[in-house]
Amino acid sequence: MTPVETTASASPTNSCCTPVAEAMVDEETAQQLAKVFKALGDPTRVKLLSLITTSADGEMCVCDLTDPVGLSQPTVSHHMKLLVEAGLVAREQRGRWAYYHPTIDTLTEAAQTLIAQ
Repeated sequence: MTPVETTASASPTNSCCTPVAEAMVDEETAQQLAKVFKALGDPTRVKLLSLITTSADGEMCVCDLTDPVGLSQPTVSHHMKLLVEAGLVAREQRGRWAYYHPTIDTLTEAAQTLIAQ
């Protein structure tokens, strides 16, 4: 095996890579992206979003979300609040029940922001 030679005299101006800062998102964008992806960092919230996005009506009542995930209504409501705050679903109050429908643009835009960098 031939040893690899390195030169310690490489100049910083002869860098082989694009400077990292040029490709980095700004702080506000990073905060928003983190909120979206953090909301999806919990398997229960991923399941809830999946249920809503695949529902025949394009929306679901919180009362219909508890049994599929095996959690109480207050716990599901907490998870849904985080999905709403992240912009992944929208909430509409009808009487005493909350209905949720997906806002897919948020997830699409988040992914496109990272890909475009």
